[in-house]
Amino acid sequence: MKKIMSGILGAAIVLGAGLETSMAQEPASNLETAKSRTQQLMGDIAPKLAELTDDVLYADVWERPQLSQRDRSLVTVSALIALNRPDQLRSHLVRAKANGLTEEQLVETITHMAFYSGWPSAVSAVAIAKDVFAEN
Repeated sequence: MKKIMSGILGAAIVLGAGLETSMAQEPASNLETAKSRTQQLMGDIAPKLAELTDDVLYADVWERPQLSQRDRSLVTVSALIALNRPDQLRSHLVRAKANGLTEEQLVETITHMAFYSGWPSAVSAVAIAKDVFAEN
């Protein structure tokens, strides 16, 4: 059960890779076929969580002007390193690069976080970054 819940929560953050599609932007006739990435990953089992992810997290919180998308990515990557959330970190590293952070800046973030969140978390993050950077 713990693994299933971890997978579901991981799927919620995976959406951070910028793959979500807002249903509000789709014509009414396409609403059924234009499911967001969130809806595809968890809408059938956790519809309210999928709705909150789409409508609150991505359509509201990530769009607030007080922090840039780049800054939000930096904060999110830092939090995921500190919390040792490798599945979610993978997708947010991709999103961070899309939001303007360089690989060098992301590696520096990992190095900096080693002193605040622990060496094992940073070492795990380096391995993930290496894979993500090689893929992109």
